[in-house]
Amino acid sequence: MTRRVLILCLTVASIVFSTSQGFGQQKSKAADDHLRTNPKLVVGIIVDQMRYDYITRFYHRFGDDGFKRLVDKGFNCKNNHYNYAPTTTGPGHTSVYTGTTPATHGVIANDWYDKTTGEDVYCAGDDRYESVGTDSDAGKMSPHRNTVTTITDQLRLATQMRGKTISVAMKDRGAVMPGGHTANAAYWFQGKNEGKFITSSYYMSKLPKWVDDFNVSAASKYKKPWTTLKPIDSYLESGSDKNNYEGLFDGENTSEFPHDLPKLWDANGQFDMIKATPFGNSLTADFAIAALDGEKLGADDIPDFLAVSFSSTDYVGHKYGVNSKEVQDVYMRLDEDLARLFKALDKKVGQGEYTVFLTADHAGMDNAAYLKDSKIPAGNVKWNDNKPKFDEFLKYTFGTTDVVKVFSNYQFFLDQEVVKNLDMSAKEVQEAIANEVLTYDGVEHVYTAYQMWQNEYTHGIPHLIQNGYHQKRSGDVIVVLKPDYVSYGSTGSTHGSPYSYDTHTPLLFYGMGIQKGSTVARTEIPDIAATIAALLGIEFPSGETGNPIIEVLEPSHK
Repeated sequence: MTRRVLILCLTVASIVFSTSQGFGQQKSKAADDHLRTNPKLVVGIIVDQMRYDYITRFYHRFGDDGFKRLVDKGFNCKNNHYNYAPTTTGPGHTSVYTGTTPATHGVIANDWYDKTTGEDVYCAGDDRYESVGTDSDAGKMSPHRNTVTTITDQLRLATQMRGKTISVAMKDRGAVMPGGHTANAAYWFQGKNEGKFITSSYYMSKLPKWVDDFNVSAASKYKKPWTTLKPIDSYLESGSDKNNYEGLFDGENTSEFPHDLPKLWDANGQFDMIKATPFGNSLTADFAIAALDGEKLGADDIPDFLAVSFSSTDYVGHKYGVNSKEVQDVYMRLDEDLARLFKALDKKVGQGEYTVFLTADHAGMDNAAYLKDSKIPAGNVKWNDNKPKFDEFLKYTFGTTDVVKVFSNYQFFLDQEVVKNLDMSAKEVQEAIANEVLTYDGVEHVYTAYQMWQNEYTHGIPHLIQNGYHQKRSGDVIVVLKPDYVSYGSTGSTHGSPYSYDTHTPLLFYGMGIQKGSTVARTEIPDIAATIAALLGIEFPSGETGNPIIEVLEPSHK
């Protein structure tokens, strides 16, 4: 080999080596940059019973740093829906964080009849564990009835359990379900004469010092009259304060403002009363802000997760109804609580260093009596009024009323041993009951377990019912009431149906990795966990049935 050839070979080799080395460095740097651009903290916010139209209805009453910050500087999914029924709190919180529906995660209601034990069970209840922070049984909770992982679980797994998950709410199920199976802690509020946040031995043996310190006096400051945040005459986005559609606190003779908490305190469960006022949300925000320092959330480059559920909006909605002055006031005050939380995040984690999503666990319908008085088809169904007729049908058709064990959550659970001894198949028994119940006032649809097993529904009400139907846990005959008909009291609002007034909820994203914009394309609740997983670059929850909402994410996070 000549000297010239040797030099040429060495030169080419050097170029190839340096180029490949530089490429490797670029790849490594790109990977490092991606890791560094993950948010330090993900904040998931669920507002219990929030309808989407509360954003548009109260928008011009909000300040710049609460809801408006999310809408104007984040991404607004305007046509977001639950894709199953029943639309209630336990299933809602579980579905947001698992990215799937009750058919998969198994949390079919807040509580339900357990076909195995023959007893009613609570979605978060677990007697295997003890209360921490209270001598009551209020802490005997765990997420064990959720059968799949959550997005919070997946982040813990992806960070080798170094990333923290902290969950907080007034309601126990509003804290337990979002935290998933691997949460460092879930905290909820114990009212009565205690007024403090507690937890379960599932998470820890004793409360951290920062929680004990918080509990000393944090709740007491909210034992004060509930007056409107702004002059009530300016609340033009809600109905009259004087009407027959609203409930009362015990001891009140009118539902009108103001509500004197100190005077009504003992008659309404003492600190439990705070839950049904805007002050429950304020206390939740206080605790979430305290958790930022107490748990050192977002303090390093390993992503943490803070799950916050504002429960008081649900209590207020149930008592007063979606058109009440109280609901308007609770959302105007919540807007201020959100602003406080976001400013604390800016200061403690860093503006642009965290990601937020906000949604609801379900929405809610207008008061049925109000709708009826407004000439809209609606009504209250008194289910027990049908019992004599139904029992007569059972005796005539099957020779016994024992064929039905329980009616729970609009579902009939049959006694399978009795059914086996009839001269009819299980399918025929289910169909006979369905055909009978379909004739009752207020009933729109009746579905059978056989239909759920044998068909795959892709749209309409049957699709939502099937997504909410769990083969091992749900009943044998499922009843759906007519739109705007409820089996509920005559005052306030409720939820649980497959109709749009219960399924249409807000979905807002904001912060690191989120584009500014909006869409009117349909999105669904299971898409939330998939979107956050895509943002973080981690595995989807084990039961995930949703898809990432691509237009939400900045190109670097797609």
